[in-house]
Amino acid sequence: MDINKSTDRIETEIVLKAARSRVWRALSNAEEFGDWFGVALQGKTFVAGQAVQGQITYPGYQHLTWEVVIERMVPEQLLSFRWHPYAVDTAIDYSQEPTTLVVFELTAVEDGALLRVAESGFDNIPAERRQEAFRMNSGGWEAQMKNIEKYVAAAVTS
Repeated sequence: MDINKSTDRIETEIVLKAARSRVWRALSNAEEFGDWFGVALQGKTFVAGQAVQGQITYPGYQHLTWEVVIERMVPEQLLSFRWHPYAVDTAIDYSQEPTTLVVFELTAVEDGALLRVAESGFDNIPAERRQEAFRMNSGGWEAQMKNIEKYVAAAVTS
């Protein structure tokens, strides 16, 4: 569900019918994260303060490298990273641009786990690409909520 009213911030949330510990593993284990997010992260780990990169596996974007810097990890509660939103033009060096902050928050609820995702900092992205990055990531987070929902549901039944 999109609860977004800002130009600087995308927020979405979903109740996942899985234990909070299971959802945390899908978020914090880099290989599992890559499986549902669409990035090849075999052999990688998420560690606060460290960069992680992998080849995007999502159709049409396989030529791109996904790169984030893990900011915080609070077991079964919070994972956050910084990245360059919608950095898809290989002719552009995004390294000098400000990043956005992506925060995954987990709360145990009666039916499983409430996952909230917020991405903020779009107002600092260069004006010529800000709107497109915001629009594409808004749609992207909706799709990723469905992806993690399917991923943890499959793990429960298998």
